[in-house]
Amino acid sequence: MTFLSILCALLLEQMKPLRADNPIYAEIKSLAVRMETWFNAGHPSHGRIGWFLMMAALIIPTALIYWVLLRYDLILGAFAWNVLIVYLTLGFRHYSHYFTSIQLALNAGDEPAARALLAEWTKLDTVGMEVSEISRIAVEKALITTHRNVFGVFFWFLMPLGPAAAVMYRVAEYLARAWNEPEHMKNEAFGLFAARAFYWIDWIPARLTAVAFAIVGNFEDAIYAWRNFAHRWRDEAIGIILAAGGGAMGVRLGTPLENAVKVVPADAGTVDISDVEVESLPGDEPSIRALQSTVGLVWRALLLWMLLLLLLSGAVYLG
Repeated sequence: MTFLSILCALLLEQMKPLRADNPIYAEIKSLAVRMETWFNAGHPSHGRIGWFLMMAALIIPTALIYWVLLRYDLILGAFAWNVLIVYLTLGFRHYSHYFTSIQLALNAGDEPAARALLAEWTKLDTVGMEVSEISRIAVEKALITTHRNVFGVFFWFLMPLGPAAAVMYRVAEYLARAWNEPEHMKNEAFGLFAARAFYWIDWIPARLTAVAFAIVGNFEDAIYAWRNFAHRWRDEAIGIILAAGGGAMGVRLGTPLENAVKVVPADAGTVDISDVEVESLPGDEPSIRALQSTVGLVWRALLLWMLLLLLLSGAVYLG
């Protein structure tokens, strides 16, 4: 039932993609804002209380409905509930239009349009960016978004809690961003627990995604980049995924400082990037072709996950 649930949810999303600004997501975001307003008194423990209450409010009803359906042998109902939850927690098509539009704009030579789309997608200042920089950021954003919206959900959906675990993963990922990344939250202690909790929740999925990229791409270069460069990103999980993904495609991802051989001094802001020694990484500078390579890598990794799910489901059924 797990494999069929994911397959049906993927097919449903391909036919009718769920918008990122749908009412259900809007309600969850609104609840997160209210939790932060109610509990944020400047101490990390308040963030921990808010995180657990937020999780309980969403996970317990999801798990309870699934348990009741199974308890009364409503198999079709449980299957439909699984499909619905996977459909809501997956985000394979949420932001793909940005990536596709950027690719089309660069292919047409319309760099201003590509910069505008990238700025809308990433909320970064893209003024004056060259094609290589636009391509690099688009590829990095696509790999991280795919992991957090697809492969991470797959992993947790396979856990005993099923749909409730998938909800936990997506909500934990959102809280780690919402309570830490906005300008007014960057120096707040409230989001520390949310960030730490998601680090451990995502610890295994991030590495499985990197392994999948390595298997369906250039395995040797992916493992080399993972071992030698992943730790240079500030976020360990992002470093692992981007290092392995870039190595698998033969594309250099990350900024020069993240790929620097030597540890950059504390006053790195005064260092000329061009003077930083950079190790000879496998692959080429990001280009328009890297966008197409990313599409191929993601689809091959998705097919690998589905094949493994099919084999696992078959083994469980036969067992």
